[in-house]
Amino acid sequence: MLILLWGTSFMFTAVSLQSFSPVGIVSLRVLIAAIILTLFLFTKGLRLPSDPLAWAVFLLLGIMGNLLPFFLISTGQKDVSSGIAGLLMAFMPLATMILAHYFVAGESLNRFKILGFLLGISGVAIVLWPSIVGVHSNLLSGLLILLATFSYAINAILVRRLPSYNPIVTAAGVMIISSIVIVPLWLWQDLPWQQSYSLKPTLSLLWLGVGPTAFATIILFAVISSAGPTFLSYINYVIPAVAYFTGALILGEAIEWTSLAAMLLIILGIALTRKRVADRK
Repeated sequence: MLILLWGTSFMFTAVSLQSFSPVGIVSLRVLIAAIILTLFLFTKGLRLPSDPLAWAVFLLLGIMGNLLPFFLISTGQKDVSSGIAGLLMAFMPLATMILAHYFVAGESLNRFKILGFLLGISGVAIVLWPSIVGVHSNLLSGLLILLATFSYAINAILVRRLPSYNPIVTAAGVMIISSIVIVPLWLWQDLPWQQSYSLKPTLSLLWLGVGPTAFATIILFAVISSAGPTFLSYINYVIPAVAYFTGALILGEAIEWTSLAAMLLIILGIALTRKRVADRK
């Protein structure tokens, strides 16, 4: 379910950008998710914590797992196709692996992980190379999306290391505090009541808040809490393919052999890093 929700989110982000700014997309995603998750929390008979430490944790997770990566991806997709954005986001498990080496017990690097990382970074280089040598470079946009992978990786480690709460409570708390931080900035910067919005981008953004943000957040925390950040990162075997081909089939984005080669290198790199996990069992 996460593969489908996150794999298609790049396509919906591309459509949303037709009417909304990156800050507007981030704000409405977390605001819609906050409303849904809070209602869901109360239907389950749960309550939000009153402990200041809990809200400090929610704020940190909200910044690293929502506000920063959502903004970086939305900004990057102004000049980068949804398919390429999805390919670059496939670097997230490799970034998680590097951070886990330093911050998660039992996740040390070895020759398989290092070689897998080199394959993955080679795939990223292939994706970014046309931007480096092209006349109209969108290298910065690509690097912004790549930076979002490190933000997600840091968030995955933080969820594992910080005090844990009920996944539904955490999801709601993260979205509430994220909304409190970003929505006032959106209202001040964009003056949304003075703008006009088309139907398709509006519906796309509504879905981004409901599906890939609200529902996916519950699944995200549940999977990380039960299986760990490295396991979660394995879904990136399929997410780049879903993102790339939905962008091509639905939005008419070009399919290029270099991008397919890059996808193969990144996925092979992820697979090679997993070899050590299998060997240790």
